Amino acid sequence: MFSTRTPSDLAPNRLTSAELEVRAKGVRVIDLTETNPTRVGLAYPDHALTALAAPEGLSYEPHPFGLSSARETVADAIGGNAPPVDPARVILTASTSEAYAFLFKLLCDPGDEVLVPVPSYPLFEHLTRLELVAVRPYPLDFHGTWSIDTHAVESAVTPRTRAVLVVSPNNPTGSIITSGDLGALSRLCASRDLAIIGDEVFSDYLIDPRPDRARVLDQDEALTFSLGGLSKSAGLPQLKLGWIVAGGPPALVDAALARLEIVCDTFLSVATPVQRAIGPLLSAGREIRAQILDRVTGNLRALQALAARHPACSVLRVEGGWSAVVRVPATGSEESLVLDLLERDHVLVHPGYFFDFPHEAFVVVSLLAPPADFSEGAARLLSRASA
Repeated sequence: MFSTRTPSDLAPNRLTSAELEVRAKGVRVIDLTETNPTRVGLAYPDHALTALAAPEGLSYEPHPFGLSSARETVADAIGGNAPPVDPARVILTASTSEAYAFLFKLLCDPGDEVLVPVPSYPLFEHLTRLELVAVRPYPLDFHGTWSIDTHAVESAVTPRTRAVLVVSPNNPTGSIITSGDLGALSRLCASRDLAIIGDEVFSDYLIDPRPDRARVLDQDEALTFSLGGLSKSAGLPQLKLGWIVAGGPPALVDAALARLEIVCDTFLSVATPVQRAIGPLLSAGREIRAQILDRVTGNLRALQALAARHPACSVLRVEGGWSAVVRVPATGSEESLVLDLLERDHVLVHPGYFFDFPHEAFVVVSLLAPPADFSEGAARLLSRASA
């Protein structure tokens, strides 16, 4: 009766089931997987949402790509420390997930493929499946820092490949694409008529970036789309506003925008009040963003200091974003470790296999938790992993 776009097996995984059992006992769990900034004790300005009540939000002037005033504001904001952004190349969406869906509709027929980095966020499996698009992985190599294996990318390309996804900073590795990797990737994509989709939602959170870091729009050889949104840039996931910025050869950009206009006009999903309020929301977001950056930087330092007392464990380099990867002894499976940690120490973390790490043993933690909780949870994690 139901389509194969949705999973046939809806049963929770072992970690989710164990978490429900532990919480049902009334046990307090230190959640080191929390990535919702509204639930970690940040001090949001009282006026943060005031602009949403402006009377201008009562009028409805639909445009497929969003209100011109909102697109100009977004262009100014994201072009501040980079080449200027043309507002005509900005497309507003309700979320980054919707942006992916629109781009898959633009670029792919059913059965076509996109290349996705691994390790990376598992959401891509669901987003592509819902659009009848296939995923082919390409590896990120780790040699002290992560980098794109461009030879592996080229080997993964088939006649049905339509785009290469880049996540920078990556979730969960925290790695940022370099100008060298971007140059090689853009030349490959231009030669094979492939688009680059750059998920740059964490680009405001730089912690230890390399000097040769790059953004996907720094090149203009290949058709390129950069994704961002209020969820991360302003710590306001509840307001549902994201954006796509198109770049690359002008003729390809124009052709893409003409087709995207049809896609976006079909849905018109972005609410008027949030578009009218985008300027004040981004202004309030600067204060929220500063708090988040201070939080993730402080928690990372605490994690690194704690790990120094446990030589069997190590924290992989984090260049940006909200997550950290801890390499732990491979004396048992990642699943056994995280289940033990939850059931015996009441700390919730993610195993590396959730993110398709190529081998064990890694765990992934969010750096957003309140500092006292984070330090206590990290200490329990490292003690359990070293036992």
